[in-house]
Amino acid sequence: MKELEIFAERVHMLRKQRGMSQRELGEAIGLSHKSISTIESGSRTTTLEKLVILARFFQVSTDYLLGLCEEPAPRT
Repeated sequence: MKELEIFAERVHMLRKQRGMSQRELGEAIGLSHKSISTIESGSRTTTLEKLVILARFFQVSTDYLLGLCEEPAPRT
């Protein structure tokens, strides 16, 4: 599923841009580093609640994380 791959790539890219480890991101949003690893590998997705938390944490739209748009900034 292409959307899952895009989600995985974008979470990975945004985490790297912040200079964070998987453990640090997990701690920041309430997931284990193993959960972040499986999200970034594309073998797992997350709940809607965590999707929103990720979007807020990275200051991007959920549409961007899901690959529904190319613009990272949420519309205002």
